[in-house]
Amino acid sequence: MTTLPKRYLKQLIEADLDKKMVFLGGPRQVGKTTLAQSLINNYQDEHPAYLNWDSDLDRRKIRNREWPKSERLIVLDEIHKFKGWRNFVKGLYDTLKNTHTFLITGSARLDHFRKGGDSLLGRYYYYRLHPFSLPELGPNKKNLMRLFKFGGFPEPLLEEDERTLKRWHTGRLSKLVRSDLRDLETVKDLDKVEVLAEELPRRIGSPLSIKSVSEDLEVDPKTAKRWISILDSLYYCFQIAPYGSPRIRAVKKEQKLYLWDWSQVEDPGERFENMVASQLLKYCHFHADANGEKMELRYIRDTDKREVDFVVLKNKEPLFAVECKLKGRSVSPHIFYFKERTSIKKFYQVSLEGEERQVQDGIISTSFERFCAIEDMI
Repeated sequence: MTTLPKRYLKQLIEADLDKKMVFLGGPRQVGKTTLAQSLINNYQDEHPAYLNWDSDLDRRKIRNREWPKSERLIVLDEIHKFKGWRNFVKGLYDTLKNTHTFLITGSARLDHFRKGGDSLLGRYYYYRLHPFSLPELGPNKKNLMRLFKFGGFPEPLLEEDERTLKRWHTGRLSKLVRSDLRDLETVKDLDKVEVLAEELPRRIGSPLSIKSVSEDLEVDPKTAKRWISILDSLYYCFQIAPYGSPRIRAVKKEQKLYLWDWSQVEDPGERFENMVASQLLKYCHFHADANGEKMELRYIRDTDKREVDFVVLKNKEPLFAVECKLKGRSVSPHIFYFKERTSIKKFYQVSLEGEERQVQDGIISTSFERFCAIEDMI
């Protein structure tokens, strides 16, 4: 078993806690609690400064504000499940900001589940914690193959055991649907939502047809769309929109869908594409959360079905585009086509392994490991 490194957001959160509250969102079991507890002085098995809303005892303490006055940092975990949490947290900050600072963590998008009440604008910084990535673990072939096989979530990554991975998948999905979703949204047919979550890994990489999903589940398309949106809000999946202009007759509405846990994807090529998508989303979220940049992850596809898998935008301007190939092959002709017809200056064709070569000015074929280094991924 390998010891995992310190998380990439730790120093940033420590610095920001001196200024405001910090909200830390991210998928269930991605390591939010471990990161939060590592910020508390002398944290051991239990600590009165760490309070979890899922605990009956802690819930009472939170409501009664029963935490140690000597501790500067108070961690409130999963408090977004409390209906009036935003007003409650606002009151804490406004009355106690001179004596305490607060770290609010949750396995749902804390900026999404807004149940009314006063705005918290200006009182917090928001970070999204992602699974481990290759740059975070250390860029070498062994870590790359570990990530590709077991994903970036700490428990299965540490165990490196297929049986553990399968059991972890089952347990995590059940808790997400039966606990997290139930606590936050009113959904009558949880069984079908669970079926949907099990089906989504087979729809990775291609434009997502809500009509097809609704027909398979035998529900209304609006219902299927809402369920996918809920799973997105719970950090189970994410969608990316198309990028383009009239010059390339780009598609406008079709979304592509990926999972936060790419180890659920069985097809090797689609799993690799999902792993790259997760790395690029982590890059975008980091620069948005830490530096205030307006970052977007999109893809390029035209009405003739020419496609490049991803394009990263900063302030609506393209930084680079990425095409994924499991193995190093000849460069996709779609890259050359879009290079001539868009303002994108850099295109990469990235493979799981392979040698770097400059194909022509602005087009590079390289390994995923080398790509992460070139573009300074997180």
